[in-house]
Amino acid sequence: MKLRCEAARVVAGLLGGLLLMSFGPPQAAAPETTLAPAALEPLTPTSRRAYAEVLKLRLDAARAVLRPELAAAPKSPAPLLVANCADFVELVISQDASRYDALTDSQEAHLDALDDAPASALRDYARAEITLHLGLSQLLFKHLVVGGYHLRSGYHQMQDVVKHYPNFAPARKTLGVCDFAVGAMPEGYHWLLRLLGLTPSVEAGLRNLNIAASQPSDFQLESQLLQALIRESYYKQPAEAERLTARLTAEQPDNLLFAYVRMSVAKRQHHADAALAAYRGRPTGLAYLPVPYLHHMAADLLLYRGDYVASERENLAFLHESKSQHYRKDAAFKLYLAAWLGSQPAATMARYRALINQPGPADVEEDTYAQHYYDEARALNPILTRARLQSDGGYDREALATLRGFRPTATTLWRDRIEAPYRRARAFQGLGQLDSAWFYFEATLTEAGPKAPYYYAPQAALQQGYMAQSVGNKPIARKYFLKALAYPWHEYKNSTDAKAKLALRTLK
Repeated sequence: MKLRCEAARVVAGLLGGLLLMSFGPPQAAAPETTLAPAALEPLTPTSRRAYAEVLKLRLDAARAVLRPELAAAPKSPAPLLVANCADFVELVISQDASRYDALTDSQEAHLDALDDAPASALRDYARAEITLHLGLSQLLFKHLVVGGYHLRSGYHQMQDVVKHYPNFAPARKTLGVCDFAVGAMPEGYHWLLRLLGLTPSVEAGLRNLNIAASQPSDFQLESQLLQALIRESYYKQPAEAERLTARLTAEQPDNLLFAYVRMSVAKRQHHADAALAAYRGRPTGLAYLPVPYLHHMAADLLLYRGDYVASERENLAFLHESKSQHYRKDAAFKLYLAAWLGSQPAATMARYRALINQPGPADVEEDTYAQHYYDEARALNPILTRARLQSDGGYDREALATLRGFRPTATTLWRDRIEAPYRRARAFQGLGQLDSAWFYFEATLTEAGPKAPYYYAPQAALQQGYMAQSVGNKPIARKYFLKALAYPWHEYKNSTDAKAKLALRTLK
């Protein structure tokens, strides 16, 4: 089940940062390699136009552009690859089970056509890429055995493409993303990777992605975006991603994917106002593939601002429009929070809270957290909750003002005693007051001890590791990254552990 979520993150990477999700810059410079013209083997002009439409999430337009070329050359790898990208994007974004059979059958038909095409760098790359698409699609819908088979096959095929065509940059992009994303999986899944015959290396993945991002190809921009998102998400280096996404949305205001990525980066960096601006400025209309998850993201941003009515409206739109089973529990939890903090009637709060426990998976960590809240059946502290939301949105001064109202008593829950200094630490960290942040992170660790089953202490240790790393104090950074790993189960253990392990690798 968890493998499926990690596979979805790989999918997100392959689409240019859609999900998914928890990605240090390559330490080695790209080799001095110049691709020969034949090695580039670009897409055809028609396929290139269609691919641009796929990246804009205008899939009907992409398919219309491709139709004549596919009819005239049904075994040509360029239009088959782009057509498959359209199918894959639709399935991953919509997660519509009613479209699964048709879209995976289409992927298999693309593979059959490629088997009859003459061997070339583009043909072999397209075949490996489509095999990975098929495997990830199957994993996403819980067909684990056949999905694992195709994932393994596609991975090894892509390795062969890089081996036989070392100057073919697109293969470096895909192999690099797969190596990094799968290599960053928690150790608990390494036995499954070995069973599948996968031996990914984060370092090798970063080197390959760096090559792809530095070499001209039809997929260079995608490679650069992936590289920037990895640096932003996993290595706390957001500047490149912020600059690139700002430039891309300015250059292509009609590109829904770029608007999504811009919104996602701003949200992760606690710039709620900028993320909302990206949401409100996104292109809309029937020409675009619906992306209901954008409503859920907007609902979070509005919740951070305290606009509870608008947040409720966006999450209701998400639940109404989404065909996916993911983030539904999280949306119900956020609906409950909006109703509770907005002083709605008790019956409304109870209805939203009950939605959390509706049948459905809790694979993604946000859904896990929501279900854990429901099962624990303990009341949230309104001051800490409001401060958390404010800080998540980057409203750190407001969060500190809110926290002044927190007065622990003899009956205050242990969870709340741990959370209070953590919230102060994150607010001070957001304001750049790092001495105060460090003090309250330490207070969080002291209050929690070594085994508290909450995410505050491991996250505090992770942040202290990053702070020490940023000033070059490797011994202290290593100490706190290891401390973050040492905590037992908590709601965000998978992503916290993955980030701590990647950070430890950079200290060597």
